Amino acid sequence: MVSTEPCSYRLWLYCGAAMNENLKHLESHFAFGENWADFAQSLDGEAISHAETGLVKLLDAGEIADKSFLDIGCGSGVHALAALGFGASQVMGVDIDPNSVAAAKGVLTRFAPEAPWSVEAMSVFDLDPARQGVFDVVYSWGVLHHTGDLMTAIERAAHMARPGGLLAIALYRPTSLDAFWLAEKRWYSRASCSGQAVARGLYMTALCAAHLVKGRSFTRFRDAYVSRRGMSLTHDIHDWLGGYPYEPIGADELAGHMAELGFDEIKRFARPKELGLLGSGCDEFVFRRRIT
Repeated sequence: MVSTEPCSYRLWLYCGAAMNENLKHLESHFAFGENWADFAQSLDGEAISHAETGLVKLLDAGEIADKSFLDIGCGSGVHALAALGFGASQVMGVDIDPNSVAAAKGVLTRFAPEAPWSVEAMSVFDLDPARQGVFDVVYSWGVLHHTGDLMTAIERAAHMARPGGLLAIALYRPTSLDAFWLAEKRWYSRASCSGQAVARGLYMTALCAAHLVKGRSFTRFRDAYVSRRGMSLTHDIHDWLGGYPYEPIGADELAGHMAELGFDEIKRFARPKELGLLGSGCDEFVFRRRIT
C-alpha cells in the first residue's frame, strides 16, 4: 500500500520526548534532515574539500584557526567538519531537525572523532548567549530564510557573535516570482513522496531545457555541481522545491538591518533581483560585530 502521508512530515509523527521543545517549530517546516541524512551516507573526501573551499570563500583560514565556531542549521555537519579542518578551537552545530542532528553527529564521529565538537537539537530561536556563550564565528548557510521569522532569526544568530566576532550567512535573494515559489514550497512540503518525485522530474526537465536553449551542456553542469556546493544537484533540487517557510531578502535591506544591530559589512557576494523562473540562489555575506 502506498502511503499518502506528507513525505517530509512523516518522521515528526514519531519524535521522542527529547524533541518536544522543538515541535512547535518543526510542525510547519520542511524536513531538510531526511535529505541531509541521505547525503551524509555518501560523503567523501571530495565533498569535504569542496565544503572547505566554500567556507574559505567567506572566511579566511586564519579567521577560523583557534577560534570558536557556531554552525546554525548544521545539516550534514560537513561545514562544521570543514571548520575543524581549519583548526577551529571549538565547534558547535545546532539544527532543529533530528535527522540532521543524527547525520552531523555521524559525520563528525566518522571524520573527526577526537576533535572538540558538539551537536545539539535546537532552534535558532532558542539560542541564548547566557546559556551557550558567544562565538568568534557564527555561520549559517541557507538556513535563516526557512525559519518563518527571518528578521528575528537574524537577530538571534547575530547575538551569538562576540564583540569583534564574525557572522557569515547566506540568504535567498528576491525574485519576481517569489509568490509562486512560496505557494509551490508550501504544497511540496506537504505532498506525498510520489507527488514530490513528479515535481522533481518536472523541475529537472525544465532545468535541462534551459541549458539546451542557452547552448550549454546540462550533463557538464550536473557533474560539476558538487564542486560549487559540496552537495549533489538532486539533493539541492529537493531542498529548493521543499524549502518552506521561504523568506528572501535583498542585499541592501539586509545590510541596513545588520548596521542597526551593530554590525559592519565585510564581504558581499550578491546579484541583482532576477525573474526567478527556475528559482533563486543565495547571496552570501560576512559581517563583523562592532566593539562598543
